[in-house]
Amino acid sequence: MIGAEIAGSCPPDFEIHDVGPLHEAGNGVISFLDNRKYLEAFESSRASACIVDPRYADRAPDGMALLLSPQPYKAFALVSAAFYPPAKVEASIDARASIDPAADLGAGCSIEAGAVIKRDARIGKRCRIGANAVIGEAVSIGDDTDIGENASLTHCDVGARVLLHPGVRIGQRGFGFAIDPKGHVRVPQLGRVIIGDDVEIGANSTVDRGAGPDTVIGDGTMIDNLVQIGHNVRIGKGCVIIAQTGIAGSTVLDDYVVVAAQVGIAGHLHIGQAAQIGAKSGVMRDIEPGARVAGAPAVPAKQFFRQVAALEKLIKKKSE
Repeated sequence: MIGAEIAGSCPPDFEIHDVGPLHEAGNGVISFLDNRKYLEAFESSRASACIVDPRYADRAPDGMALLLSPQPYKAFALVSAAFYPPAKVEASIDARASIDPAADLGAGCSIEAGAVIKRDARIGKRCRIGANAVIGEAVSIGDDTDIGENASLTHCDVGARVLLHPGVRIGQRGFGFAIDPKGHVRVPQLGRVIIGDDVEIGANSTVDRGAGPDTVIGDGTMIDNLVQIGHNVRIGKGCVIIAQTGIAGSTVLDDYVVVAAQVGIAGHLHIGQAAQIGAKSGVMRDIEPGARVAGAPAVPAKQFFRQVAALEKLIKKKSE
């Protein structure tokens, strides 16, 4: 299943019946070691088996079966998913749901109590629409997509196998105003939100529709809870955006960008492919592909840590 090599003293036909963390796993349970910070827990673990990088195999306790893998965390994810596969959608439409006659529902969908599906909405096959979720007019949703409870979708096209957690807001108007002392004038937001396949968006995150061009989230991008994505933002495929990050309007993230928690990214910027942005950074300029930045304002990560070290030395010197 995971392409691992069996090692250790335990017989290879030993039966495993569950997965668990190192400090709790016992007989018949498999765990994993991915971070060297947990080597002590690994050495004292009572797990029957463990997925581990070959570098740490010699630290295993006696009797533990080892599955040697260069990617223990990914391997453990695959094993866990085999033990605990996602629940299959059971086709049903709750009598308390409100579905416009002009909406198009694919076969095998589950529509829960209080859900509202408006005119000309198109829902793919085997989708789940959670309780009290609202699917706006002409919204399109691909096959096998899960819309969480109390989510709302408007002005958007959503791909297949997408997971939107409870409270997600997709397609509300972007924060666009012509500022004037006599009173700010709202700029009509005429675009959509386009969400690719295999995207996940965490609870209570928001994605504004575009002002003219669309807001776009690429295939396979993972977005954590409480993230704000402004109008016209374009996010590539395979990006990871962690909790409480805010991305201002018209900024572009290329493929495989990683944004840590509580980052603020100004508008109209370009974040290059595979760039990494440290937690609580304030990004105010473009970032080159593959760069690692941190701090506010964000600078190259090595420079940021040198600044921190220099400040600590200065403080110690003044206190002596």
